[in-house]
Amino acid sequence: MEIEHISMDSNPKSFPLPVDSENKATEFRVYSISAPHMRSFQLSWISFFACFVSTFAAPPLLPIIRDNLNLTSTDIGNAGIAAVSGAVFARIAMGTACDLFGPRLASASLILLTSPAVFCTSISNSSASFLLVRFFTGFSLATFVSTQFWMSSMFSGNVVATANGIAGGWGNLGGGATQLIMPLVFSLIRDSIGVTKFTAWRISFFIPAIFQTLSAYAIFFLGQDLPDGNYKKLQKSGEKHKDNFQKVFYNAISNYRGWILALTYGYCFGVELTVDNIIAQYFFDRFNVNLHTAGTIAASFGLANVFSRPGGGILSDIMAKRFGMRGRIWTLWVVQTIGGLLCILLGRVGSLGASVAVMLVFSVFVQAACGLTFGVVPFVSRRSLGIISGMTGAGGNVGAVITQLIFFRGSRYSTETGITLMGVMIICCTLPILLIYFPQWGGMFFGPSSKGISEEDYYISEWNSTEKEKGFHQASLKFADNSRGERGKRIGSAPTPPIHHHGTPSNASV
Repeated sequence: MEIEHISMDSNPKSFPLPVDSENKATEFRVYSISAPHMRSFQLSWISFFACFVSTFAAPPLLPIIRDNLNLTSTDIGNAGIAAVSGAVFARIAMGTACDLFGPRLASASLILLTSPAVFCTSISNSSASFLLVRFFTGFSLATFVSTQFWMSSMFSGNVVATANGIAGGWGNLGGGATQLIMPLVFSLIRDSIGVTKFTAWRISFFIPAIFQTLSAYAIFFLGQDLPDGNYKKLQKSGEKHKDNFQKVFYNAISNYRGWILALTYGYCFGVELTVDNIIAQYFFDRFNVNLHTAGTIAASFGLANVFSRPGGGILSDIMAKRFGMRGRIWTLWVVQTIGGLLCILLGRVGSLGASVAVMLVFSVFVQAACGLTFGVVPFVSRRSLGIISGMTGAGGNVGAVITQLIFFRGSRYSTETGITLMGVMIICCTLPILLIYFPQWGGMFFGPSSKGISEEDYYISEWNSTEKEKGFHQASLKFADNSRGERGKRIGSAPTPPIHHHGTPSNASV
């Protein structure tokens, strides 16, 4: 049954799902493909899944590729770093593009631009060319930002963490699925066509390349930026104000909460990327298992994303209903810290069975922390959501690069020692979460500000007086009203201020 949103418009819009005052869905129906909300969800996670498959298609075939290209351990380490470093700046750029042009066009464009690099992997003939194709393929991981931005634009605060968690988790699933897909594709090509193993691995890369390309066209032709339509059409009709890049960018980088989340995300998602790069070779070399077994074990780490990251998002929304934003922050810190302890344990166990068991439990916690992070991100800024999402996502890649440079490049540390030290870094770099504080809701140790700052005060402080006079802040007012659920049931927050006839709270400074 269609739900009609009642508004002041002369032509109210109708949607298959119930919506709030911004026309964001207040329910999440995972098996639905209804437009625009659930169709956007399905397109976003499938395309992100395709990009993950492409980026991590090489690691499960590394024992073959390294023999063909005569790669050293340093070459392999450098290529792994290149695969995740390319997306550092790409994620920030993607956040900016989403803010200015919309997630549909930004995502489809990047996916198409990086597809040639996946095709070109098949003609790599040296360590340098292998590094380059992995570097440029890795840019596609920036589609994570458009995925999270898209979900935050389509779903209301009460289900936004669930939507972000499932979309991100099922997309990340590609990192595990490719550990199964690529060895299987390799074997089928080698056995059915009768080519050598050094030819079969090259042909195998056409499969992820074609998948990625098709996903870009699906987004472009079937997707929609916002519940009300695409950016270009809404800006042309005057329904959406075309924002100023400098102001959006400054607003994002001046919000310290975004920087803390970028750092801590480097040690949940960044660790996940690192493990995707090293885990198959780790089990292959340390426990002398065959290529297929190593790939299957490694796949189980990434495949946990089918429920672990979504579980983190769902848990974030559940905690927010009872404890508000403070519940989201506390849960993120606890889960990520436990993940660090499990990582330390993973590097210290010496039997195959124990290592697999610890790895599986570790995967649940580290991936759930990713979902919990993006339960907080949508509330950091309304105006600069894209760049805040991009900064946080880029932080994940920076964490992966730094971790691999320090612990998994060359022979300074054994892989098991590197894993243990990585766990220590997780615990240390999670501590800054304690400093996150929202004046209207509070933080881990302190309640809301005694100054009576409200949701409206916080979000419209991103606009100057001239912009408010022109009414550009109206969307922020709607978002503020819809975010009152972050007060929780058991934790008090600021009172709702009186609204003047221009729609601006009486206390508009934070």
